[in-house]
Amino acid sequence: MAVRIRMNRMGRTNHPFYRIGVYHAQTRRDGKCIENLGWYDPYATTPEKQLSVDLDRSKYWLSVGAQASPKVAVLLKKAGVCAAQPKKE
Repeated sequence: MAVRIRMNRMGRTNHPFYRIGVYHAQTRRDGKCIENLGWYDPYATTPEKQLSVDLDRSKYWLSVGAQASPKVAVLLKKAGVCAAQPKKE
């Protein structure tokens, strides 16, 4: 079964907060994750409070074949993990 690294929306109305996690490909958006890797807050004022990712676990999941969603790939690249950009179909 395919595994994806994607975001889970949390927070309140008009103020989203996202958890970055590893999910089976067919799990719904807010479904149960295999492992949480970090979080992303787009409304944070400083870069340190905007993104937190466990780099070692992210590299592990990418090495075993997990595919990152397009937005998560950009965030992982920003955090320092060399994530391959997913192919657009």
